[in-house]
Amino acid sequence: MMNKTTSLIITSYNIHKGMSPLNRFVRVQGIADALKAVNPDILCLQEVQGQNLKRMVKYNEFPDQSQHEWFGEFLKLENSYGKNCEYDNGHHGNAVLSRYPLDPKHNVNITVNKLEQRGVLHCEVQPLGWEKPVVVLCAHLNLFEHDRQKQYQTIMQYVRNEIAPDQPLILAGDFNDWKKRSCDILTGELGMTEAFQFCHHKLLATFPAMLPILSLDRIYVRNLQVKRAWVHTGKPWSELSDHLPISAEIIEKKTTL
Repeated sequence: MMNKTTSLIITSYNIHKGMSPLNRFVRVQGIADALKAVNPDILCLQEVQGQNLKRMVKYNEFPDQSQHEWFGEFLKLENSYGKNCEYDNGHHGNAVLSRYPLDPKHNVNITVNKLEQRGVLHCEVQPLGWEKPVVVLCAHLNLFEHDRQKQYQTIMQYVRNEIAPDQPLILAGDFNDWKKRSCDILTGELGMTEAFQFCHHKLLATFPAMLPILSLDRIYVRNLQVKRAWVHTGKPWSELSDHLPISAEIIEKKTTL
């Protein structure tokens, strides 16, 4: 008889292209070691370096393969990548990695200006024994509020058009939402629950990693139950990226007859 997955650990992390907060040191191996200790079931990464020829030449420890593939091999997770920003020496974007079968669907372009090329990566994960796969949307939004307002509308339209209302759904990532406005919009319009608001009745700071002041990162769910949510603080996290990672434990939402 197949064992059923009882809960999922979802972790979201802006890895700053595998570099230290001030871009002085390569932190890919340190990030991988730290994430291995977390042991997430689903991992949503932002600012994943698909390729950077300059850093490959400059730093011996910078991987010569795409970071989503490198992390996937090291953590033994299936992986998918959505390219958001392309330039002369390479490109970067979002990635979803999963312990369970992963079905890449679409990379949604939410770019609203040429200076910030952004996206939402859509994948589906099938936990063992679950009736329906879990839709995972990994997002990275703009720095300016007026841009994010447009991106919220694009995300809401995509969810309404492409995701069934009863489908288990996770929307996680770096929302750059220092004004804390996305929660009211996404919970109100899409019926989602933000993990930290549910567990702690407030959003917790994730940026900058050395002395977190701003709450920029989010985990939203729909048709799922949040058991707990936490920020990964202190060392080594404070020295690995400019963001702190966040995690939540979720379970299937009980249906009533």
